[in-house]
Amino acid sequence: MASFTSKKTNLYIFLSAVFLTNAIIAEIIGVKIFSAETLLGVPPAQLHLLGDFVLDFNLTAGVVIWPFVFITSDIINEYYGIKGVKQISYITAGFIAYSFLIIYFVTTLPPAQFWLDVNKTDAVGNPVNINNAFAMIFRQGLGIIIGSITAFMVGQLLDATVFQSLKRITGSRKIWLRATGSTLVSQLIDSFVVLTIAFYVFGNWPFKQVIAVAIVNYIYKFFIAVVLTPVLYVAHYLIDNYLGKEHAKELANESSMSSFM
Repeated sequence: MASFTSKKTNLYIFLSAVFLTNAIIAEIIGVKIFSAETLLGVPPAQLHLLGDFVLDFNLTAGVVIWPFVFITSDIINEYYGIKGVKQISYITAGFIAYSFLIIYFVTTLPPAQFWLDVNKTDAVGNPVNINNAFAMIFRQGLGIIIGSITAFMVGQLLDATVFQSLKRITGSRKIWLRATGSTLVSQLIDSFVVLTIAFYVFGNWPFKQVIAVAIVNYIYKFFIAVVLTPVLYVAHYLIDNYLGKEHAKELANESSMSSFM
């Protein structure tokens, strides 16, 4: 029993570390926008949405790693319930805010002259203001920060609730249904919340543009949620072997009971 308790604790620490690390990295790298069509070597989608808006699949770099946050969240929910997800979500939101605060502070530090001189040109000789580039890359607007953290918390709490609701219906069966279903519901809300706060409330986007861009982002998240379903089964297989199938089943059942008591 002591061995199982130790494994259960170690597993939660490991999953929480994966969740926390990926969430913070995703927030920091999210400032870069990349073209999914160019990456795949296909022509731009040129989607006509809501009248004048013609959109391609231009996505933030954060979406590359966010799916692993969703998967880790679902695994934590499966074995540790809503309480386990809420605990790491609150901690992560706090560390994301802390990260942005530290980043803002360091961008205000006066640059050393030799650092500016050494980096005054790029590889082909074009002039570069390395201090300005550093600030532009790492410092995000207040609206984006507030929108990201708010959307993160709303999405996580909704995902955890929907996951356990589906688990109560399906029992230990159909992992794909509760994992994919909870992600699709939570990310629908997340996509609209972050863009509305960041670019409509704090920015100058018309609401039609917010809706159009959110739809494109959600299409991507929908696709990724389905594609990564096998990863979830692999994770469950590894965890069941680590804890022992009987202990893993017992832990999963306990998480369901505690979530609805």
